[in-house]
Amino acid sequence: MPGDIVSSPATPLLTTVLDELGREIISGVMPEGYTFTLQTIGDRFDISRTVAREAMRALEQLGLVNSSRRVGITVRPRNSWAVFDPAVITWRLQTDSERDAQLHSLTELRIAVEPIASYNAAASATPAQKDELLALATTIRELGEGTQGASSDFLAADMRFHALLLEASGNEMFTALSSPLLKALYGRTEFGMQPEVPASEALDAHEKLARAIHAGDCRAAETASRELISEVREALEPAQD
Repeated sequence: MPGDIVSSPATPLLTTVLDELGREIISGVMPEGYTFTLQTIGDRFDISRTVAREAMRALEQLGLVNSSRRVGITVRPRNSWAVFDPAVITWRLQTDSERDAQLHSLTELRIAVEPIASYNAAASATPAQKDELLALATTIRELGEGTQGASSDFLAADMRFHALLLEASGNEMFTALSSPLLKALYGRTEFGMQPEVPASEALDAHEKLARAIHAGDCRAAETASRELISEVREALEPAQD
């Protein structure tokens, strides 16, 4: 949900309404140019006008709709979507017709960002961050070789590894991309694309990357990161056919 919605007793209901409307817009059930009103939302979900207005404002913030007194609420074209917002990414991942394209875009973004973040991390990571990356790489290998590559434990370790990598880069803009980038890992696991036994190359690359950062070897860290992301891209290629 957009970050400036204040939590209140109505928040769970608002989240439900927003999720359903967001998915319908993303999936095309409510196509570009489709119009509706606050009354439509209120009647459909049996909610107050205040909650309906909050849902409309949240959708506006996400670039999914605009509103006017004369026309009401109108669905906007996809080129207006707030594509870095975690809510939009989640709805795209939940939509069959959008999922492959969303994962492809996220993977390309990772290719553009993570190798440079890894290079920087080798130069600027703290000793504690270096140690944690090594420990996480070991956990990732143990879980992967233990046929738990698609488990919640593996996902948690992998997400923490990559979030810490961006944080350790020292680049605040890379760190700010953590939430959308990590949705790529979530999407592979959530929708059955992550194998129970990950490719040995991926497990090796995590360890190579962690060791390179620990040793302060910037170029080796960048190379290991590129190897890791290349494996991810190759694993997703069948979904692009």
